[in-house]
Amino acid sequence: MPVKRTSNNAKSQRVFGQTRKPSKMFRVGLYARVSTLDQQTLPMQIRAMRDYANKRGWTIAMDVKEVGSGAIAREQRQQLIDAARRREIDVVLVWRLDRWGRSLMDLVTTLQELIDLNVGFVSLTEALDLTTPTGRAMAGMLSVFAAFERDILRERVRAGLAYARQRGTRLGRPATAAIKTAEVRKLFRQGISKAAIARQLRIGRTSVRRILTAKDNR
Repeated sequence: MPVKRTSNNAKSQRVFGQTRKPSKMFRVGLYARVSTLDQQTLPMQIRAMRDYANKRGWTIAMDVKEVGSGAIAREQRQQLIDAARRREIDVVLVWRLDRWGRSLMDLVTTLQELIDLNVGFVSLTEALDLTTPTGRAMAGMLSVFAAFERDILRERVRAGLAYARQRGTRLGRPATAAIKTAEVRKLFRQGISKAAIARQLRIGRTSVRRILTAKDNR
């Protein structure tokens, strides 16, 4: 019985455990980001990503540009994530990983969501390609490092709190209302309303009521 052969162009690719369209049909979203002091590199990023997408036969469905400091949330990036959720793009393409992620944990979280959505991710500078098995293995390593970073931060916080307690440092919000207990009661005995007391002492009305209620219950 003759074996039916299928051409390589007709074969589908399996990515993230699911069957995907041939690469020439991929819809890619480009994401370029620069700091406010480095905007001259924006055209270079876009040009390099467009050339890469064209070489792989991808259709550019979105082209997102963002300018801002590293501390500011990447608001424009959300456009690509939303498009991925709506199944409007198949791949996200960036110039460098730090252009996409604010931190290691943010990077891993967003990459994991793209993987769960069966959307690829490619970073040109790091040669990270999550449309390949090797790239997905690298993403797994990133998650390990992110967990390590969380543990280190948690231990630092605990150590800092323990050291503060040893030195007798009071933790938590300062008891600004409690130290004005005597003044609150004195003003109230003078016939001043609770609202006026709160305004005069610059504390909340709830704190005033709590102080006076505690006095009544004694």
